[in-house]
Amino acid sequence: MAKVKDIRLILKRYGYRKPFRITGSVSFEASNVEVEILLENGIVGCGEASPSFRVNGEKVEMLLTMENFLKENFLGLNVRNYAAIFQIADKLLATPSLKAAVQYATLDALCQELGISVAGFLGGSKSEIETDKTVGIDTIEKRVKDAEEIFKEGFRTIKVKVGENLKEDIEAVQQIARVTKGAVYIIDANMGYTPKQAVEFATQLYKSGVDIAVYEQPVAWYDIDGLRYVRFNSPFPVAADESAKTKYDVMRLIKQEAVDYVNIKLMKSGISDALAIVELARSAGLKLMIGCMAESSLGINQSVQFALGTGAFEFHDLDSHMLLIEPSFRGKFVQEGPKMRLE
Repeated sequence: MAKVKDIRLILKRYGYRKPFRITGSVSFEASNVEVEILLENGIVGCGEASPSFRVNGEKVEMLLTMENFLKENFLGLNVRNYAAIFQIADKLLATPSLKAAVQYATLDALCQELGISVAGFLGGSKSEIETDKTVGIDTIEKRVKDAEEIFKEGFRTIKVKVGENLKEDIEAVQQIARVTKGAVYIIDANMGYTPKQAVEFATQLYKSGVDIAVYEQPVAWYDIDGLRYVRFNSPFPVAADESAKTKYDVMRLIKQEAVDYVNIKLMKSGISDALAIVELARSAGLKLMIGCMAESSLGINQSVQFALGTGAFEFHDLDSHMLLIEPSFRGKFVQEGPKMRLE
């Protein structure tokens, strides 16, 4: 039987290979929660939650207290009726990363039962995707060195974190562009600029000949008017990340014509809202990228399967597992440099 027999939450901690700095935050360790859904037939479905207080207001302790709630609501349900499980998980409004992990673990168990991959279940649109790799905030010299190393590793899309010092950010990106010619750049300010600063940053880089493929979340998440101002005054496409957590957020962004791209992260939206956002974006003509929080290879696997299955994304920012010290690789995908495909 494909009925849920038990659910377990397991705390896992991973150190970063080096401190990872973005606007207003430096991370030395990631605390994630693994979700295991055990079926009566012995199958175990696995998911991972990577909670973010900065984005979602979550703490790992919040997630761990939910184990009894999950047992009360999910034991005895059949994963073949996954929509019923998704509907209950949709009520986990305060813990969206746990929602994502539970929904993915459900699909993982179901797909093992059916003998197919989750990517296949979600449509099997692509056989391979390619991820970027991220340069965190540091001195200009270290950022340039990191970008050079990433380029030498074969990554042709480089994500650069900015947002703490406008002048240094402009100079750093200019120098990175000089030493990584041929690369595509995603610039992520993580809400660090005012609307006018964001436009100045984009304008200065455009004047210096640097092309940016995606200009991600330049202003505060709640400042939709500011986001729209940047979009209509920037030479580069603007993306929402922290402003786009749920399908309702994305509907608002579409109505206000505030962005060109939406960055879907399963940890913000869960599987159910992510699927809805894909269809909303397609209907509105918006482009999509897929990102991550601080997932290990187990958690990144969720987004890889989602991206391969839906085929919905122009860019893939799925590199967090490469930034963490992990005892073993546990994704159900093969990674060769920037390329990711099914086993």
